Amino acid sequence: MLVDVYRSSRKALMYLYLPKGSVFGELPPELRQGFGHPELALSLNLTADRKLARYDGKYVLQEIADRGFFLQ
Repeated sequence: MLVDVYRSSRKALMYLYLPKGSVFGELPPELRQGFGHPELALSLNLTADRKLARYDGKYVLQEIADRGFFLQ
């Protein structure tokens, strides 16, 4: 799955993973307010076997499937 990873303008080390092409404005209002202005950090092809800094790809993909996003 192609995903965009956004950095929070309000909280250090907070990142939001969204499927490529998702619209930030369609996320729950509480999430948008707490996250602040999204700054694109990177785009990547996320696979289940990909290792990330804190989580594995399988977990992140499952969260995206369940919730539409993954908040780190």
